[in-house]
Amino acid sequence: MTVHDDIERVLYAEDQIKTGIDRVAAEVSRAYAGRDFTVVSVLKGSCVFASDLIRRIPNRLELAFLAASSYGAGTESGELRIDFVPTGSEIEGRDLLLVDDILDTGRTLAKLKVELRARGARDVRTCVFLDKPSRRSVEMEADFKCFEVENLFVVGYGLDYAGRYRNLPYVGALRRELYTT
Repeated sequence: MTVHDDIERVLYAEDQIKTGIDRVAAEVSRAYAGRDFTVVSVLKGSCVFASDLIRRIPNRLELAFLAASSYGAGTESGELRIDFVPTGSEIEGRDLLLVDDILDTGRTLAKLKVELRARGARDVRTCVFLDKPSRRSVEMEADFKCFEVENLFVVGYGLDYAGRYRNLPYVGALRRELYTT
């Protein structure tokens, strides 16, 4: 049995993901044309997406990482914990593109934007791989997004359940019995 057997259905295949990232990279490139910016990848979920995204952006950029967690081993969003943020020189007076794997309730990205602005960022825009608007609990919209997804528990392409499935090359809906028992 492999991780592929745990997937109920594939929502976005590898070729669809590539097309979506190409589109978003072009949008980001236009938005930041002629100016330097820093891509801040939210670990661990966005590392796959951020890696593919930055390779498609021809603009001058820097890359930084931020660790935030709110799920643990469960499926419901919990208290946000920020483990580390980029250094002052990576934030202060800079234009930031905050990249995350999924915009779900909106609480994580909203709090991270506030935190980065409080630390001196000139501008903070957001870019997400997946947007799940049906779960939004705060007012938050991404500036850039690859795909909108229905209210399913999704894994793959960096997204996980209890630390697993990040290595799937596609996005799939996890079989319900795997996360409800």
